[in-house]
Amino acid sequence: GGFGGLFDLKAAGFVDPLLVAANDGVGTKLKLAIEWDRHEGVGIDLVAMCANDLIVQGAEPLFFLDYYASGRLDVGIAERVIASIAEGCRQAGCALIGGETAEMPGMYAEGDYDLAGFCVGAIEREALLTGAAIRPGDVVLGLASSGVHSNGFSLVRRLAADRGWKLDRPALFDQDRLLIDWLMAPTRIYVASLLPLLRERRIRGLAHITGGGLLENIPRVLPEGTRAVIDADAWPQTRLMAFLQAQGAIEPEEMARTFNCGIGMVAIVAAADADAVTAALEQAGETMFRIGAIEAGTKGCTVNGSAGTWSARAAWSGSHDG
Repeated sequence: GGFGGLFDLKAAGFVDPLLVAANDGVGTKLKLAIEWDRHEGVGIDLVAMCANDLIVQGAEPLFFLDYYASGRLDVGIAERVIASIAEGCRQAGCALIGGETAEMPGMYAEGDYDLAGFCVGAIEREALLTGAAIRPGDVVLGLASSGVHSNGFSLVRRLAADRGWKLDRPALFDQDRLLIDWLMAPTRIYVASLLPLLRERRIRGLAHITGGGLLENIPRVLPEGTRAVIDADAWPQTRLMAFLQAQGAIEPEEMARTFNCGIGMVAIVAAADADAVTAALEQAGETMFRIGAIEAGTKGCTVNGSAGTWSARAAWSGSHDG
């Protein structure tokens, strides 16, 4: 019933608990944080990448451990990063119980650092979210993202260099906010919004939209014989995503495979529950869109758009099987 003497799961209300874990990093978004002295959000990104990966299994995050490595420890920067990790844990409802700080001269360039995280969660064994309950006719709901989140930054950084972006100037699409602040917006953590609905068994499947975008992440939660068909017309393209697409001359299908395209989490629910789940998540502070449906077919995902959607000259479609 306990874990390492720190958590008594049965005392916390779990009857037949199953422990699950997730680990991840922030990736090359850290390069922008270091270059532009924007360290206050990367810890939230770190926690989000782990906690959101736990919630898609139906698990409640319990505790988090971090790993902070640099060539030479800058205490001021480290304090800002760890404070942001603590804020991420607060948003995810889990405890920051420890971590590791490593100094490795010669491994990292001056001023560089790297982050990794490890999160453990718990779920009732019979409530583990496997996607097995997903059926043709189910509705696909999209929970809005807060920005680029933590994926696609190798392309973002290349575009910034190639196009000569002035990151310390107001964004072309928003004169009230610096472009660097748009890019560095922390990943949204969806745990608090989704947990009540998971406990009520109102959600059949969840997909965290990270690397691989909508096309590659949604199929991971689908059972054989089902296909997600997503309508890109169903939600407005964000100004940031439109900017990135235009700057990179990126085809719509590639956008759906590279970025979250404004959807940070996908929930699959029975059609009869779609309105109630949408209302509950909006009440919890999420911006919601009904973005598609589950159909019978080869396991995978198809994203369709009309002419004009995501700057397309003609109707378009992108697919991924598997």
